[in-house]
Amino acid sequence: MEASKQAFSRRRFVELLGVSAASFGLVNMAGCGGGGGEKPAEGQGGGDAPSGMSDTITYSLTADPRAVDPAYFDDGESAVVSCNIHEGLYQYGKTDAKVSPCLAADLPEISDDGLTYTIKLREGVKFHDGTEFNADAVKASIERQLEPNRNSDMPYASFVFGEEAANNGVKSVEAVDPTTVKITLRSASAPFLKNLAMALAAPIVSPTAAAAAPAGQPIDKPAGTGPYKFVDWTKGASVTLVANDEYWDTANAPKTKNLVFRIIAEGNTRITSLLNNECDIVSSVDPSSVNQITDGGFELFAEDGMTINYMAFNTETGACTDQEVRKAIAQAINVEELVQTIYGDYATLANSVMPVWMAPYCKDVKQTAYDPEAAKATLAAKGVTSLQCITYTTARPYNQKGGSELARLIQGYLAEVGVDVSIVEYDWTTYKTKLQTDPYDICFYGWTGDNGDPDNFMNLLADTNWSMNVAHWQDEEYKALIAEGLATPDGDERDAIYLKCEEMVAEKQPWMLISHSQNLLGVNPKVKDFYYHPTGVAFFKGVSKEA
Repeated sequence: MEASKQAFSRRRFVELLGVSAASFGLVNMAGCGGGGGEKPAEGQGGGDAPSGMSDTITYSLTADPRAVDPAYFDDGESAVVSCNIHEGLYQYGKTDAKVSPCLAADLPEISDDGLTYTIKLREGVKFHDGTEFNADAVKASIERQLEPNRNSDMPYASFVFGEEAANNGVKSVEAVDPTTVKITLRSASAPFLKNLAMALAAPIVSPTAAAAAPAGQPIDKPAGTGPYKFVDWTKGASVTLVANDEYWDTANAPKTKNLVFRIIAEGNTRITSLLNNECDIVSSVDPSSVNQITDGGFELFAEDGMTINYMAFNTETGACTDQEVRKAIAQAINVEELVQTIYGDYATLANSVMPVWMAPYCKDVKQTAYDPEAAKATLAAKGVTSLQCITYTTARPYNQKGGSELARLIQGYLAEVGVDVSIVEYDWTTYKTKLQTDPYDICFYGWTGDNGDPDNFMNLLADTNWSMNVAHWQDEEYKALIAEGLATPDGDERDAIYLKCEEMVAEKQPWMLISHSQNLLGVNPKVKDFYYHPTGVAFFKGVSKEA
């Protein structure tokens, strides 16, 4: 399936994102291909599968989740699992980023100054552990991620709920009555409602489960309100969920009893698991494996993602603290050639942090041009003869090939201008830790947009949490623009602010932009109504599989 190319309004793309199911690769096709997957979980709830339907769907992840507690992860693997266990006050559409009520009964009442959100809650909902969902539960779930309660292992807390030092985000949460919550912000925030629908940090967790977790540690036996309940997590092997028979949204009750996430790091092994009917859906497909999938009678989900793939410079220590050095390194690399070599037709050259269909994308943002002679002269004058690079081996949604090939090609480009690049590689889970502990001059990272708002991309470089801002870049002018963008309503004025942010990133070079990728997944055609959401998660409550 070729990716649909639709024209999007710059300000209304959120509403128009995925107008039809087909435009975002909704899979609902009959055909050949077998079942497979793990053995069903016994005695864990979930009704028997209807006649002619399988009771298990198996999905491959490229790495272990970082956590199953929404407050403690920032990775796609965790989000894909957790979004089927937990729900937030609000949710996105099935194939778009339009916000609608979920655990909230309606959209919030927002004060004229944009500071107070009064939210009525849905009644009659219980967490998987039997705890009542109410205003106190919402208050507790949010407050555990507010200062001073949050800790450094909560990577999205500042992103979703703000920081006192920046005078943004949540000032207080009040349980007005059992079914009413009042959230007061320090300053108006255009993306705040969108943030409350995100799969990271925003979902509401059982206060009973949170209280049972060791202090400062994630919940290891999560209890949400979602369509699936947590059963087991065997590290390095699988995570198993089972249908929630008491799911509050009876019209959208889960159609499959067991949902199994298998951890398969190696790309060829994932493809083999699909072809051998051991997995029903495989994620982060290597572009070179596409023909194997389609020739084997399986379906390819291929749609433009909400992603950016980039190389980050360590702007805090080492040679890359010098902006001229960063520019020279970028000059040494033929990014257009690199993207075509690695990804072929399944990614596009990035000349903007934001995808081409997303406001305020502008094709005229001037990134550093390929100029190896200029690079060689500058690096020699600066005395830069070696660089330390760390990278990841595991495929990611924004980089289906993994970071190893990227690193080796960039090593080759830099060798041509007299710079020796040493490379250290880690699996993704280890890499996330090493970025916080090990020295590096350059590293590779990427981003899948969480809510369709430009702030979700551009705020990364203003964040003081280094797990989000791996460039360690801090620029007061840039931070002021981000603060202005947060407080400005959607429209041309706001678009112009984020365009200035884009221009600053291009000029000061904390990142070298690489590509925007397509989301590539292999799907057993017996799976019905599967979709991979543009925010990088997969909701399974409407998904089934023929026996």
